[in-house]
Order: sequence, then structure tokens, then C-alpha cells
Amino acid sequence: MIRPNTPSAIALRSLFIGLLGYALSGSAHAQANDPDATGDVPLAPGGASPLNTTPKGPAREEDHPAALSLWPAGAPGSESRKNEPETVAWRGESGTDFPITYNIHNPSISPYLPPKDRATGAAIIVAPGGAHQFLISGREGYEVCDWLAQHGVASFMLKYRLAKDKAAKSHYRVDVEALADAQRAVRVVRAHATEWGIDPNRIGILGFASGGDLALRAGTHYDTGVPGSPDPVERIGCRPDFMVLMYPSLPSDGTIDGGTPRAFLACAADDHPGISQGIANIYLQLRQAGVSAELHVYARGGHGFGIRNRALPVSAWPTRLVEWMGESGLLRLSPSQ
Repeated sequence: MIRPNTPSAIALRSLFIGLLGYALSGSAHAQANDPDATGDVPLAPGGASPLNTTPKGPAREEDHPAALSLWPAGAPGSESRKNEPETVAWRGESGTDFPITYNIHNPSISPYLPPKDRATGAAIIVAPGGAHQFLISGREGYEVCDWLAQHGVASFMLKYRLAKDKAAKSHYRVDVEALADAQRAVRVVRAHATEWGIDPNRIGILGFASGGDLALRAGTHYDTGVPGSPDPVERIGCRPDFMVLMYPSLPSDGTIDGGTPRAFLACAADDHPGISQGIANIYLQLRQAGVSAELHVYARGGHGFGIRNRALPVSAWPTRLVEWMGESGLLRLSPSQ
């Protein structure tokens, strides 16, 4: 179990929260009733005024590379729904509207491969948030993948099955189907490593909010492959080599130990206390287990900031991530590349 209330964690957490007290005072808290609500309004260039974000026409995802099904014959337990179309709809929050995707039964990844002259050999699977009801496919998905690819990191937008799918009552579970999708994504990317110019030992997973829950589960529930499986992809290990946990929801199971992948963690201090304080516990547990980790807590940003160019320091988190990857040796080209 992940242990948030051990005496050492409580003591260190108290110190941590005290140091952040100035950031919490006077900050606007994110919406309390929706763990994947943004709680903020996008700013025009220079931060002058809110943008007019009234949607025009039917909702659609932005253009992106063709998706690759994780299981060509259909995901286990969802074979009969493999060809059921996904739903894309508008979602409005605090004066802004953006597309969300749900009714996902054919989990997939969309590959964003960097230009060959920029490729570093590193790869990241990106799991958007959405409270396990939908996926925020833009600022927590495709746009993140595009940014990473332009900075030399192969990236893969993951569409996973939703335990609380907005379309209808879902029989999926986060710790079963959604976790299986994340594990399979790691296996598939590793299986295509040579084809895609990736070092199979530098494949990470990045998750936002509920996607962060999934990323942490993938980092604490893994295997070295299933020997003798008729599916060659299943014979490949599914342990990610590193985790990027962005304002993650916290799973109720999983053990952080010396085998847990190294991690980069970030959130805003004015996020929900369960996240802004809970992420400190995750960091402390990683360090106590001897796992390398880096934590960033920004004074402002709310929940669900994703990747956006706003007049706030939190907007620089992608640059901090790439810096951390460089310092961790994750951006070095392997001898075979």
C-alpha cells in the first residue's frame, strides 16, 4: 500500500506545508467538486484579458498522427466493442471550452516521432486526465506529445479505457482495464523501439491528474513479460523506465520501493489539498525508498493546467522536465543510434 500517514511522512509533510504557506495564502483554490476541473481562465498574450473561447461547430480532436490499436484484434474483454466510435464533445470550465473524448473501447497510442536530427532516443507515453470519465485530449495529450517530439522525445498519446466513462455505466476498472492499457502501451512502444529509433531502456510514462494515477500504477505494477505467451508483445516487460506525475490523483494501492522508476513530479500549490499535499507524500516515499525524484510545486496554476502558454511560472514545467531528463541521462543517444 502507498503509505501517506507514517510518522516520518507526517513530520516531513508538516515541514513541507509550512514552507509553502506563503504560496497557499491568497491563492484561488481550484474547483472542489471536480478533481479534473481547471479552475482557471486562459489568458490572452501578455495575460491582458481572458480569451474568447466560445466553440464553433461540432467538437473534434485536433489533427494528429493515426492511432495504433494496442491490441489489433481488440482489447481483452472489449473485443465486441472494438469498432464502436469514440465520442468527442465540448466541455466548458471557467469561461473556456475544449474538446474531450470518451466512449473508448479500443485503446490506442498515436505516435509523435521527433525529426531525426533532433531525436534523443527517449520516449514518453502520455496519459491525459479527465477523472476517468473522459480524456482531455488537447492540452494534456496531443499538444504535449507535439511539444515533446519537437524537443527530441518520441511521444505517444494514450487512449485508455475509462472506469467512469461519460457515455454510460462502465464495467471497466482503473486497476484492471485501464492499468492493462498502460502496461500494454509500454510493451508496444518497446516492441517497436528499433523501428521508431527509441532506446528500449528509456521509455517513460507521463500522466495528468487521473492519468497520473494511472502512470503511478504502471510504475508500481509491472512485470518482465509473460514467458510462453502466444502474443510476442506480451513477452516484453512493461516496467516504465521513468515516471512524470503531473498533479496526480493518488491510487489506493501499489508499493513504492527501490524498484519503482525514477520520477519527475509537479503541481500547483493552489490545487486541491489532496493533490498539492499528497504529491509531497509521493515524493517523500520515493526518496525514502532510495528512488531518484524531483518535485516542483508552483504557487499558482490551479488544477488541470496542462501545457499552455500563460503568464505564470507553471507554464515552464515542460522545460524543467526536459532539463531533468537531461540531468538524469535520459536524453543521451545510445551507442547503437
